[in-house]
Amino acid sequence: MATEKTAKKKTTKKKSAKQEKQILVIVESPGKVKTIEKYLGPSYNVKASMGHLIDLPKSRTAIDVDHNFEPEYITVRGRAKILKELQTDAKKSGKVLLACDNDREGEAIAWHLRNAIVAKTDKVPIERISFNEITPQAVNEAVVNPRGIDEAKVSAQKARRVLDRLVGYNLSPLLWKKVKNGLSAGRVQSVALRLICEREKEVESFIPEEYWTLEADFKAKKTVYTAQLVLWNGSKPDLKNEAEVKAIIEKIQNNECIVSDVRDTDKTIRTKAPFTTSQLQQTAANRLGFTSRKTMQVAQQLYEGVSLGASRVGLITYMRTDSVRISNTALEDVRAWLSKNYPNELPEKPVEYTVGKNAQDAHEAIRPTYTEYTPDSIKEFLSKDQLRLYTIIWERFVSSQMNNAKSRTVSVDIKVVAGNEEGIFRVSGTKLLEKGFYKVIKLLSSKEESGGSCPALKTGEKVNVEKFRNEQHFTQGPARFTDASIVRTLEEKGIGRPSTYASIISVLLDRYYVTRSNKQLVPTILGKLIFDVLVEHFPLYVDSDFTASMETKLDEVEENKVSWPEMIREFWNPFKATVDDVSKTIESYKGTLDEQTDFVCEKCGKPLLKKLGRFGFFLACSGFPECRNTRSIPLAKCPKCDGDVVARKTKGRGKEFYGCTNYPDCDFISHFKPIKQDCPKCGFFMVEKFDKKNGAHKVCINPECDYLHAVDEE
Repeated sequence: MATEKTAKKKTTKKKSAKQEKQILVIVESPGKVKTIEKYLGPSYNVKASMGHLIDLPKSRTAIDVDHNFEPEYITVRGRAKILKELQTDAKKSGKVLLACDNDREGEAIAWHLRNAIVAKTDKVPIERISFNEITPQAVNEAVVNPRGIDEAKVSAQKARRVLDRLVGYNLSPLLWKKVKNGLSAGRVQSVALRLICEREKEVESFIPEEYWTLEADFKAKKTVYTAQLVLWNGSKPDLKNEAEVKAIIEKIQNNECIVSDVRDTDKTIRTKAPFTTSQLQQTAANRLGFTSRKTMQVAQQLYEGVSLGASRVGLITYMRTDSVRISNTALEDVRAWLSKNYPNELPEKPVEYTVGKNAQDAHEAIRPTYTEYTPDSIKEFLSKDQLRLYTIIWERFVSSQMNNAKSRTVSVDIKVVAGNEEGIFRVSGTKLLEKGFYKVIKLLSSKEESGGSCPALKTGEKVNVEKFRNEQHFTQGPARFTDASIVRTLEEKGIGRPSTYASIISVLLDRYYVTRSNKQLVPTILGKLIFDVLVEHFPLYVDSDFTASMETKLDEVEENKVSWPEMIREFWNPFKATVDDVSKTIESYKGTLDEQTDFVCEKCGKPLLKKLGRFGFFLACSGFPECRNTRSIPLAKCPKCDGDVVARKTKGRGKEFYGCTNYPDCDFISHFKPIKQDCPKCGFFMVEKFDKKNGAHKVCINPECDYLHAVDEE
């Protein structure tokens, strides 16, 4: 009996010890660890995988094309220690919960982690959990509702990874051999480069045409209204030069002006759906001046959690989504907040938005996790960028569930008759009749909200001309892509996915295929050359429709409609045949970007060549490899000494500026790039500036010189 009691006690102790073991929760980012630890308590041990721990090696293709394109995975260099620690922690735990992001990449990370842990021990239960927001409720619900690994989602990620590897590791060596060492070509990035280069061709080929507009100030009683000539003899005026404008002024300046028509137009301004990833990137670019990369970095911080005094809270839902769907819990939350703060602007039923036909709809729209955390209430806890981004997310979401606004536009036509000819001048004004959702909008406010006064004129009323105002204009050509417009275009064409928009732009910038100029994306000489090579020899594989069709096939893999090896095989056979054929027939472009210069190497006396590197052009000795001397290209003569002004980069962020080569003896710097033109007034070099008021314009670098004029046509 004693022996049985002792055995029972030992068994009870073992069970108790097993129950006391912590549950290991593995997330991707270390930024989430503190937040989730606070929510789950001491029974849980939260660790970060720091992203992918297991992936394809960088040194070789590592795809077995003869055996169903099976990838050869290895532990990522420098990540073995992290993986080993997670495996050790898993052995000591009562259970492992894989809490990686709920997308293809997150599912693949979870899959690799599960396999790595099982390889060391098969005694620990491993489950998958996912959540759309990092809040106590969402995290705890996920913990009590675990699931298995989504194998179809893993297959879709594997297919994308294999596809990109096969394209990149076959095109890049071809570019090394025929164009320049160190180049690379990506499946999706190459299509984006094509879009940017084709737009640049349109910009360069556009020839602006001159045209003029005519406005007049009309006085009625004590009020002056400025109206524009919109009709001349029943047609839209086509004023090509100043002489044509003056001819009209001479005809009508002393004639009677009468209000011929007054029209009221009421308009309903509808609310907008909450943000998707692409919409957030576009709005942040247009309203806040953020790059796509910066938008996603700041959004990641808001998602992972911010300390609000004593508590740490994930402030927004997952920021990679193509859906405008909102959960019932979120709808109840925002409607409760609106009923308390704006009861007159709360619709009877929740506002519903249609999810796009190409949307995967895996995640909700981007929204605040708690409506009560208004931007004003938490601004002291956020950085400037965090506050601005959070504000537009909060405003967009809350306003999406409010009543529409209503406006009234009054248009007044003023007729001027001159013999057999007549002109119509038009003045309009808009005012809000009902503010509706605009009541919560500050940072996202628009011209419609600010509105204005409507002209108070009546039909038949006589008005007097105070002054005519004519102005010269030039037709505007197509605009270069910005972060916002390229993301919108990629989305419209079905190229890439919410998780890839920012990285597509970043890769093109990092490779120096594209540069930013006044927030516009401009292809470099190198980018144009790569574009020409790819379009001439691989037109199908840099075609937007073809790339979009590949994205659709990846979606079908995730939906279990297509086998991923079959999908890859269908692509690989014709692609490989094209690569093999082109590698035999393509001419070499090597050295075509090098230019002779008048500069001489100060070390060996040989001529210096202008060469293109990873970060732009530089000077290199023609005696390479015996002489490895390099230096920056002089852009202008220093106005303080006899040195040259060259491009430099700041430490940390790497922001470009222009400084003297005699630094530190000479401290001259300029934040604007010198141009190949000296000031005609004082002889100093000039720079190109850009602002919203003047656009692109040239300014003398001499602070005592007032020379300034618009950019000349070259």
